[in-house]
Amino acid sequence: MNPVIALVGRPNVGKSTLFNRLTRSRDAIVADFPGLTRDRQYGNGRLGDKPFTVIDTGGISGDEQGIDAAMAEQSLLAIDEADIVLFLVDARAGLTPTDEAIAQHLRVNQKKTWLVVNKTDGLPEETATVEFHALGLGEPYPIAASHGRNVTQLIELVLEPFPEPSETEAHPELDGKGIRIGVVGRPNVGKSTLVNRLLGEERVVVFDEAGTTRDAIEIPFERRGKPYVLVDTAGIRRRKNVSLIAEKFSIVKTLDAIKSCNVAVLVLDARTGLVEQDLHLLDYVLNTGRALVLAVNKWDGLESEAKEKMRTEIKRRLGFADYADLHFISALHGTAVGDLYPSIERAFKSATAHWTTNRLTTLLQDAVKEHQPPMVNGRRIKLKMAHQGGSNPPIIVVHGNQINQLPEAYKRYLINTFRKVLKVRGTPIRFEFRSGANPFDANPDATDREKAKARQLARTREARRSKR
Repeated sequence: MNPVIALVGRPNVGKSTLFNRLTRSRDAIVADFPGLTRDRQYGNGRLGDKPFTVIDTGGISGDEQGIDAAMAEQSLLAIDEADIVLFLVDARAGLTPTDEAIAQHLRVNQKKTWLVVNKTDGLPEETATVEFHALGLGEPYPIAASHGRNVTQLIELVLEPFPEPSETEAHPELDGKGIRIGVVGRPNVGKSTLVNRLLGEERVVVFDEAGTTRDAIEIPFERRGKPYVLVDTAGIRRRKNVSLIAEKFSIVKTLDAIKSCNVAVLVLDARTGLVEQDLHLLDYVLNTGRALVLAVNKWDGLESEAKEKMRTEIKRRLGFADYADLHFISALHGTAVGDLYPSIERAFKSATAHWTTNRLTTLLQDAVKEHQPPMVNGRRIKLKMAHQGGSNPPIIVVHGNQINQLPEAYKRYLINTFRKVLKVRGTPIRFEFRSGANPFDANPDATDREKAKARQLARTREARRSKR
């Protein structure tokens, strides 16, 4: 197994900056803003042939109340999981009582701990580290995470006791494998509660306050032998209500997470009903082509009249996404949460399905026989063949003549027909219509006679097809 390194310390000492440096990513939000990180964030790094796992944590201040207490609990869980703890302190702020309290906890915990003095850029190393000897955690190691100073040398020392993995050793790493499930929605609709319920543990911070989650937290896990990656995202409010810089960063991370996921679980709040922001989020999910599952949360305890009103509103306003499975759940109590997994599997299977050109063309011809395209200027629009042009979402490319004249109503007819026959559920289908072209028209060296002959051959083939 890869060695696990936990980054702990007070707020704003540079843990997320070091996390990004070690994982060579920008997965953790970084800003000059204390308390930005709230959940455990996992990432993979590699030094030479030695892989390792890094855990970024929220800051520990020692006098936590409310949401800060939940953040501190996540940090303590990370310490328990880790093989090595990098305890970060701030050279510019100096030694604080909070640093001493954290050091005491680490000594009691008896974890292998490295004392890392960050933000030493521009300072003499001896001066920057001298007062931290009082913590009794061994020799302080000076670094500058934002510039990468001494970071590689530090990780070399940290990983020195761990042997390089053999070529035959299996590493059951889940990161990047399996279905990527993005849990999205407005603030305070219960996304983090749902994530914890799906995982069966208190993996992310849950608090009765809008905007608790700030990062897009990726969590690889297995369920019944199948790998998944669950992504908890920050809630997105209307743009006029976004004022904090941290929230703007969070929104960017959420939108990126939607683009990179395979299936988006859109969480709606049954108690507040559908609002415009729900529709905007749904529109973004559909425009990115992601597969979709709808989860109406906080369903337990709702009056029968309120439930019926919510069902009617969803049917009326979300009719354009009726291909998505709809679930009424309670993330807090676990009601119907397990039913989400079959819908996620079904949506992913539909989004990544592959069909042969022969089957799609036959289906197109059957649809045309059932309902002919309209006449345009005395000529019938002809649809000749169909093939698959991509997946996730599925793209069907239809070739024919006068395609640009095809009405939108007929395109919807084709989409509905293909969806029904191919049993596509939980994902949008995109159609691309392309007009047939004379192969010699693109050849500047072809003579007029060659072009006319090619057109005649095309007409002859079309006539033979129509007689069959």
